Amino acid sequence: MKDFGLVVIGAHFGVWLQNEISNYKDQNILLIEPVPYNYNILKKNYKDRKNILICTNAIFSENKNEKFFYVKENSIAKLGKHWASGIGSFNKNHILAHRTKRFKIEESDIETIEIEFINFNTLVNKYEIKSIEKLQIDVEGAEYNIINSIDFKKINIKNILFESKHFDGTFKEGEKLELIKKKLISYGYKLTKLDDENILAEKLSLI
Repeated sequence: MKDFGLVVIGAHFGVWLQNEISNYKDQNILLIEPVPYNYNILKKNYKDRKNILICTNAIFSENKNEKFFYVKENSIAKLGKHWASGIGSFNKNHILAHRTKRFKIEESDIETIEIEFINFNTLVNKYEIKSIEKLQIDVEGAEYNIINSIDFKKINIKNILFESKHFDGTFKEGEKLELIKKKLISYGYKLTKLDDENILAEKLSLI
């Protein structure tokens, strides 16, 4: 079993992770990204870094083969938003719900593939994870399913940074978010709302 400094579920193509990766340069790092053109960039950029592993599964609450939706690579320039390449989801409507006057996403802009979804416990076993210094989760609405499936009695995670804005549907926060907050607190985490989108959970005590 191995100790990991950084595990990122929803690593995109790594452009916003450079500082984090530098912080854990001497530790094991696992970057998880299911969108093909994103993980190809990750594999190319970090092919010489033996401490960085790339996982191309989607993480969810159960193990299954399922459809996965993401913005087509050749639609990103047309849509005019660089962050469009980071919108991947098991729910096509979640992507379409991002449509605004300045982001005119359509069904023709969405690619559909079938991939292997695995749960957090399977991920832990696959990469022999013993502990995690920082777990970062940005998965367009699947945060609840992932965090709720973590067995905190079996793995030590010191810090969890997660996006909260899609917890109860696209751009919605509600009951599911409150349930996860209570669960994290019950396992000894202190919660800090960093901004309108992200929450940091810091492990302060052993339960």
